[in-house]
Amino acid sequence: MPVPSTPNTTTGEGAREAALQLLHRRILTCRRCCQAGLLADCAPVLAAPTVSAVVLVGQAPGRLEPSAQRPFSGRAGQQLFRWLLAAGLESEADARAAVYLTSITKCFPGPARSGSGDRRPTGAEVELCRPHLDAQLRLLDPWLVIAVGQLAIARFLGAHSMDDLVGRVFTASGEEWQEGAARPLDHCGRPLILPLPHPSGASRWLNQMGHREQLGTALRRLRELLQASRGPFPALRDCV
Repeated sequence: MPVPSTPNTTTGEGAREAALQLLHRRILTCRRCCQAGLLADCAPVLAAPTVSAVVLVGQAPGRLEPSAQRPFSGRAGQQLFRWLLAAGLESEADARAAVYLTSITKCFPGPARSGSGDRRPTGAEVELCRPHLDAQLRLLDPWLVIAVGQLAIARFLGAHSMDDLVGRVFTASGEEWQEGAARPLDHCGRPLILPLPHPSGASRWLNQMGHREQLGTALRRLRELLQASRGPFPALRDCV
């Protein structure tokens, strides 16, 4: 599904940061899933309000994140940051400062019934949390979204096999973006989408033949995009 294209009228990075902080305060008070009887405990987890034109979207906070109040702080997060370092970022601290980190749903959904990994958020949970992600994307107007895992990938590109997506880059309309093509300047609400597999050990996708090579291709594409973006990321601009 494409990123909402509602114009962003916030002007100036300082004003955008203030608006992002206000949005974070609002999200942190959300209890929609508890009120709907979908979760026993609602404790949204958000990263620092980093103003960036590169947004990484995962599935949901893990077991350790609510107490740490820091997304991607568990084992899967450690793997994710190893991938980001392979894509050219210097350290976890560098990645956290340069990329806006968020997820499809903002609360820990609980353990999976199988006992392996975390429960995947239900469609109802995703829909209740959708306005928060929509607001984050609308405010930041990213030129690049890194979609991590099937749930995040489906949010931007629809339901497809990761075999067909990882290692490729797409426009928000779902068309493949060819390497070397100019990045449109009028990207407002229409970022490039780079899919990555879920970094959790509960995901078996990377264990299948050829998939680690696909991941390597995806990280090379990410490195090239970040290097080409100057600074390493292009300045945020306003959509009119």
